[in-house]
Amino acid sequence: MKGLLKNNYYAMLPNTKVLLIVVSFLLVLNIGLKNQILMISYVLLCMLGFPLNSVTSLQKESVTKWNKYKLTMPVTRAAIVRSYYVSLLLCLSVGIVFAGVGIVPAIMLHGFPFDKNIDIFMLLVAGASSSLFMGAIFLPLFYSGGEERGEMFLVISVLCGIGIVIGIIVCINILVPPPVTTMQLILSGIGMLVSALIIFAVSYPLTVAVYHKKEY
Repeated sequence: MKGLLKNNYYAMLPNTKVLLIVVSFLLVLNIGLKNQILMISYVLLCMLGFPLNSVTSLQKESVTKWNKYKLTMPVTRAAIVRSYYVSLLLCLSVGIVFAGVGIVPAIMLHGFPFDKNIDIFMLLVAGASSSLFMGAIFLPLFYSGGEERGEMFLVISVLCGIGIVIGIIVCINILVPPPVTTMQLILSGIGMLVSALIIFAVSYPLTVAVYHKKEY
């Protein structure tokens, strides 16, 4: 597993360097300026950009044929799939850290930019849930539909991940009558994140099953 994770790291490295430059630039702007839209953009870039980079390495491997070469090595297909799920979670953790590094100094310098203190929590939950839904959709699609459709599946997965989160938020607004309390928002956010984690976990054995049937 350690070797597979290291391989995923090197596959992500070129795009990660570019992403870090963009994130660092927005980080400076976010800390230097008091702007709600800028903070939202920065947080979502961190929460979605790093996990998205982890799954794009799959497409890169299919171009270089490295995905076929890995099958000749002493690793199981389940371990290969698991390494991508772990990589996405690690990248999401990195995104959360970067988001926090941008949020805390900005609030200390300029004050809270949102109407409610809970809004930051909901923003982080929405970003994390979108990434988890995106990964849960993309990975089984990628192995079932073929590498040549990887870019299309990636776009579909990102849109579906964001769409699911928006749909959950709309349902919460309909089911929970105003005024919505802070505790209700916290429970709703936790529920959404737990749902995303469950879907992400369930997609793992599905992807393994699909990959086992795939022939090269």
